[in-house]
Amino acid sequence: MVSVSGTVDMLTAPQLEAAIAAAAGDASPAAVLVDLSAVDFLASSGMGVLVAAHADLAPAVRFVVVADGPTTSRPLKLVGIADLIELFANLDDALAALAT
Repeated sequence: MVSVSGTVDMLTAPQLEAAIAAAAGDASPAAVLVDLSAVDFLASSGMGVLVAAHADLAPAVRFVVVADGPTTSRPLKLVGIADLIELFANLDDALAALAT
């Protein structure tokens, strides 16, 4: 699980990319969950990291994102990323989906 807070823009997107890569590299996980609940700004560079991470993961690894509200879920839906990546409104729903 990767928990993200603050601003995700071109300056911080590489940190997000590295954190996702580290989570994905930990003993072949069944899933990688990125929690954007505490993000107050999500730029296109951050969205690009999410799309690239989804594409880079093995097909057997589920990639889910927790995003809710106008700061995170709205841009992901408007751009169409929510059609590619499993998107959940809260952490409990995401964890429940991964448990099934």
